[in-house]
Amino acid sequence: MENEPDQENLEQNLCVRTTEEELNKSFSLEASLSKFSCIDLDKELEFKNDLIDDKEFDIPQVDTPPTLESILNETDDEDESFVLEDPTLLNIDTIDSHSYDTSSVASSDSGDRANLKRKKKLPDAFSLHGSVMRHSLLKGISAQIASAADKVDAGLPTAIAVSSLIAVGTSHGLALIFGKDQNQALRLCLGSTSVGGQYGAISALSINNDCSRLLCGFAKGQITMWDLASGKLLRSISDAHPPGTAILHIKFTDDPTLAICNDSGGSVFELTFKRVMGVRTCESRCLFSGSKGEVCCIEPLHSKPELKDHPITQFSLLAMASLTKILVIGLKPSLKVWMTFPYGRMDPSSVPLLAWHFVAVNNCVNPMLAFCRGDVVHFLLVKRDESGAIHVTKQKHLHLYYDLINFTWINSRTVVLLDSVEKLHVIDRQTQEELETMEISEVQLVYNSSHFKSLATGGNVSQALALVGEKACYQSISSYGGQIFYLGTKSVYVMMLRSWRERMDHLLKQDCLTEALALAWSFHEGKAKAVVGLSGDVSKRKAVVADRMVEILFHYADRALKKCPDQGKIQVMEQHFQDTVPVIVDYCLLLQRKDLLFSQMYDKLSENSVAKGVFLECLEPYILSDKLVGITPQVMKDLIVHFQDKKLMDSVEALIVHMDITSLDIQQVVLMCWENRLYDAMIYVYNRGMNEFISPMEKLFKVIAPPLNAGKTLTDEQVVMGNKLLVYISCCLAGRAYPLGDIPEDLVPLVKNQVFEFLIRLHSVEASSEEEVYPYVRTLLHFDTREFLNVLALTFEDFKNDKQAVEYQQRIVDILLKVMVENSDFTPSQVGCLFTFLARQLAKPDNTLFVNRTLFDQVLEFLCSPDDDSRHSERQQVLLELLQAGGIVQFEEGRLIRMAEKAEFYQICEFMYERAHQYDKIIDCYLHDPLREEEVFNYIHNILSIPGHSAEEKRSVWQKAMDHMEELVSLKPCKAAELVATHFSGQIEVVIGQLQNQVLLFKFLRSLLDPRCALLPSAFREGVHINQELLQIPPSVPEQFIELLCQFSPDQVIETLQVLECYRLEETIQITQKYQLHEVTAYLLEKKGDVHGAFLLLLERLQSRLQEITRQGGNTTEAFPLKAVEDTMVETIALCQRNSQNLNQQQREALWFPLLEAMMAPQKLSSSAAPHRHCEALKSLTMQVLNSMAAFIALPSILQRILQDPIYGKGKLGEIQGLILGMLDTFNYEQTLLETTTSLLNQDLHWSLCNLRASVSRGLNPKQDYCSICLQQYKRRQEMADDIIVFSCGHLYHSFCLQSKECTLEIEGQTRWICYKCSSSSKAGKLSENSSEDKKGRVTSQAKAPPLYHQTKGDPSVRKANSEPALDPQQIQAFEQLCRLYRGSSRLALLTELSQNRSGDSCRPFAGSQSGPAFNSIFQNENFQLQLAPPPVAED
Repeated sequence: MENEPDQENLEQNLCVRTTEEELNKSFSLEASLSKFSCIDLDKELEFKNDLIDDKEFDIPQVDTPPTLESILNETDDEDESFVLEDPTLLNIDTIDSHSYDTSSVASSDSGDRANLKRKKKLPDAFSLHGSVMRHSLLKGISAQIASAADKVDAGLPTAIAVSSLIAVGTSHGLALIFGKDQNQALRLCLGSTSVGGQYGAISALSINNDCSRLLCGFAKGQITMWDLASGKLLRSISDAHPPGTAILHIKFTDDPTLAICNDSGGSVFELTFKRVMGVRTCESRCLFSGSKGEVCCIEPLHSKPELKDHPITQFSLLAMASLTKILVIGLKPSLKVWMTFPYGRMDPSSVPLLAWHFVAVNNCVNPMLAFCRGDVVHFLLVKRDESGAIHVTKQKHLHLYYDLINFTWINSRTVVLLDSVEKLHVIDRQTQEELETMEISEVQLVYNSSHFKSLATGGNVSQALALVGEKACYQSISSYGGQIFYLGTKSVYVMMLRSWRERMDHLLKQDCLTEALALAWSFHEGKAKAVVGLSGDVSKRKAVVADRMVEILFHYADRALKKCPDQGKIQVMEQHFQDTVPVIVDYCLLLQRKDLLFSQMYDKLSENSVAKGVFLECLEPYILSDKLVGITPQVMKDLIVHFQDKKLMDSVEALIVHMDITSLDIQQVVLMCWENRLYDAMIYVYNRGMNEFISPMEKLFKVIAPPLNAGKTLTDEQVVMGNKLLVYISCCLAGRAYPLGDIPEDLVPLVKNQVFEFLIRLHSVEASSEEEVYPYVRTLLHFDTREFLNVLALTFEDFKNDKQAVEYQQRIVDILLKVMVENSDFTPSQVGCLFTFLARQLAKPDNTLFVNRTLFDQVLEFLCSPDDDSRHSERQQVLLELLQAGGIVQFEEGRLIRMAEKAEFYQICEFMYERAHQYDKIIDCYLHDPLREEEVFNYIHNILSIPGHSAEEKRSVWQKAMDHMEELVSLKPCKAAELVATHFSGQIEVVIGQLQNQVLLFKFLRSLLDPRCALLPSAFREGVHINQELLQIPPSVPEQFIELLCQFSPDQVIETLQVLECYRLEETIQITQKYQLHEVTAYLLEKKGDVHGAFLLLLERLQSRLQEITRQGGNTTEAFPLKAVEDTMVETIALCQRNSQNLNQQQREALWFPLLEAMMAPQKLSSSAAPHRHCEALKSLTMQVLNSMAAFIALPSILQRILQDPIYGKGKLGEIQGLILGMLDTFNYEQTLLETTTSLLNQDLHWSLCNLRASVSRGLNPKQDYCSICLQQYKRRQEMADDIIVFSCGHLYHSFCLQSKECTLEIEGQTRWICYKCSSSSKAGKLSENSSEDKKGRVTSQAKAPPLYHQTKGDPSVRKANSEPALDPQQIQAFEQLCRLYRGSSRLALLTELSQNRSGDSCRPFAGSQSGPAFNSIFQNENFQLQLAPPPVAED
């Protein structure tokens, strides 16, 4: 204790007093925060956040939990990132980690780390939440740390621990103890620099729960325990862990006799403190060996005093983070591992973090462990079930866009994160919303890198642990009682949540009044985050916040008026107040303070006319949505005047009908409405202000009645008024207020009676002598008869049991009949509407109306026998509606039919015939009606097809259709053909006999027999579907059609014959010979099998056309004869090509050589001195013949035949020099092509076999050394008769485990295995019956046999023949991997298509007039780069 005097001097020298104001800033909230931390959980239980539902995903219980020994003996490969292999662990596959609604932090992108890092900086949350955290420099402690470094060589700060006291460790082995009072006085200075030189720097600190003991861990491995009351050294421990390793963490548990330490070797030890016979001892036990995986972070679960009886505390839980996984173990009552959780893939330099906190979930308080490494934070909720076992559920995890180096709970809802660039992020856990970010680089945070590298003991640590330690700051940040302390190299900072008032004041100081009001409203509604200082009682909270908001609103209004620009345009002032005044109005109404809004606020804003106008305009949306009622009369008056002055009369009308106008000058408002044509508002004022419902009607009638009576057309304005009048009358009779709402129930009968009495008045109030009787009914009938009668019909529906209403109904009907029947100024449509209305009323079962039947007869005469023939369709439609409405009972049916036929009302006739089931007569109605004649086909089809009609009815319709068949065909041949094919297929010859017109017969037969819709015009083929197979047509009918086709459309004969069936060849050949259609005859001869006859016919045709050119000589320049020659030659070549493959060499020469001689004959006749005009063209055509025949006739035979010709045998070879040279060039080209193709195929075969061999011999590389189902290492079960199954996807299983999951497949007597994980992740509910549908790496055999692979995607229905060699799955996979290496079409595909083109149409690539490859050819693909050019044709 010889150093005690020095300590006293140190206390005197380092005691620096700070100002009371600064200390208040640092610690004033500590007491309140402690208080709130105690009730935080209770308040969370009472006040549930509705923004998100915490979903629980239970960890499945295993049969036998792994023991600690098994965990310690696991071989962790530090070089391989640990991946959670089993998707069922923690039910991760049921969690959609990217689908949560988040505002700032949780990303909706994929889990791609690089993608998350590339995201732009998120918007600052300041405007939404204000400043959430307050950070302060502890000047007293900071100054004393600096003073200690200078005066007693304490060194730099290295570690901090906070409880009721603040302990700071230094690099020279001293522990400085400060009080947390306002003075921040140095209480104790523990240790000495001499001991520090021996032990090294303090690398870790821990204070127990009652703040009586301090544990210090040193860089060289020693541990000391101090009494914080007396400053005595109680224990000095040097053998608790292996020597030569630094203490990274030292932590007290809730048991003061139990602590945990973690050294730089990655091991974890339990320290048990005992006192026997006055001697203090320490026993050490290894919990986790660093040789099995280095632990770099530990965190025991600490419970608050109020939760000391929580059932989970008896287990003394400890969380440990190694470089690959998280472990949660229980130290009591016996050591037990409760959970392991791997990180997955992460950055090896990222820092593992652990943090416990008690939270309330589902009305229960339980500890939650937050752990992360990198940019994803996982939350695990730990519970104790009824059996006493620990149960862990995974909560929603948090995706970030930055790497973390510290995670701290500040309360159960709010966490504070520190990223790798020393930026602080305040996050609301439940919503994952980022509340605030701030830079803390000014803190100059202390990092623990030297301790993780164990530099004090020679740096004997692994490279992985040293890499993690680069950003480790575990001992530099400590939290206690809602405060977070950050240790800098020269200072200590404290951060805490601001109270709700302080957050608002902070915004007000920065003149952010709008943001302050928004934040205050979130406090008021209970939607704010990280709230401190507000009562949990809802009513009290709202009252306190509302008072504060009122103060801010007054300040806001004063500032708006004060900052109004005095000069400039009026638009600038309007824009200023439009940005500010709506805020005042909105919040006053949200707070339900209309008294404040319409008194003090309105008076204040009325000082500025522009502000007053904006204020009044802000009220409009609230009034229109009925959210604002009870406006004061003065404001209401000012509101109407303001909108009237701005000529916004539509807005005035909309406002009036939503306001209580009883306090206004009614007459003045009515006058204003009438002058500005605000009819809705005028009606509303009369109704609501004076309970007067008739006066508005009278005013509107005075406007629309004069022009209607004079027969004039109404203006648009008058039409609008008339429509409003009809709607108004309808509303009054229905008991509804106009334009919205309902009439008071006590006034409804009175209003209905008044309206009825008004409508049936004999004369108007100020009637002239010329006025006709019942002016109001007459006016409405003239305006819109149908709508007025609809209004009456709706009214009659409501007046069923009212005796007075029944009298009104009869009286109105009598008036309607008197007005309309006795006057000729109503149209047939209007009269028809009246009688349709009457017919509907009379047809009701409870009808009480009486109408004279003779009136209906008069209407029938009026509609069927007009003075002129105008409005025929209108009169027919009116009568039809009258009959359909029930009016048919008012007529004698025979007379009605006679008059309808006379008036040509065919729809009326159809209606009557259908009632009498005389369906055959309806056909005449359709045929005589030019507007509906084409509908007759559908009608006949429906009658004959749809069940429900009797056989006699169908027979009569069938006979009627037969009688009118010629008329039906002339109407629409295609529809008639479809009808005949469907219902008259046995009478086709009879139908043909009825058609005397040859053109009509041709159209009918073409529609009936020709299946090609493309030949028919769109108007004919629409909707026509004839099944040719079901038609039983004698051969004579198609032959008759072919003969008609030869007459009327000879150019389509061949195309028709190609698709036509059931015709006889001999008879058809005679028909085509009769009409001299040689090409058609040749086609038929070829089809018959007489190829030579067809060839001779075409050859004769070709020779005649060549002779025609020869006769014309050079006298004509027309290209038509030459085109005819070319067309005939092409047809002849095609004939020869189609049939040459089936002929022998002699027969081929008999076809090709005459064709060649025919083409060369004109060239023989022309002399070289006087060449023919078409000589070059003929040579080109001859060359085309040679190219075509070269595929079937040997080139020597062709040359021999040419040289045997007497003309060329006498030395005139110069004339055919071009032909011979062209043939030789073709030979050279084909020879080169063949050699190149052979070389390419040989190279491809060699390359393919090499790759195939390499793919087959490649080994499998499993991702892990344990079974992905039971999670046991494969070698631990080798004592059992169990095989190891390895898949190409890298997963490894025991065969017993796969069999238990039914992951086997029997194919051809051989067992195939299916990867359980891959099949589960692809959500395959059932195994495919065909192994060719399995995904990559799903099917394999046992490891002791050659591994079998899957068959790739293909058509599972396609199976090779048994004669072909079948590939096993391994060979198929290797072959498909080989195919995927190709880019574009393979050479084999190119050559295959070339061979198909050559053997099919024999189209040479260089043939001049032949088409190219098929339309879907790979040669026409835009990606095809190879272009083959033909050899040049030699010129003479």
